[in-house]
Amino acid sequence: MVRVVLPHHLRNLAQVGAEVQLHVSGPVSICSVLDALEAAYPVLKGTIRDHETHKRRPFLRFFAECEDISLDPPTQPLPESIATGQQPLLVIGAIAGG
Repeated sequence: MVRVVLPHHLRNLAQVGAEVQLHVSGPVSICSVLDALEAAYPVLKGTIRDHETHKRRPFLRFFAECEDISLDPPTQPLPESIATGQQPLLVIGAIAGG
């Protein structure tokens, strides 16, 4: 089981708690986790990544083991602690403004 922590606005949209648990088949990467997340919660399709390009939305960031992995290739395998569910993958809403 892969654990994913979502920002408040996506939790409300999907009507879930702070953390969701997903079965991810194959290598665990940002791409495969988001595929599983969108399959389990279709309302989230297009909210974290673009429908067509599958690129991350500008004001969302991904963190694994306290490290920003937002700019890593989306198919790069995630750390073992994320893949085994020991640590959650964090999806964080970035804050902008002055």
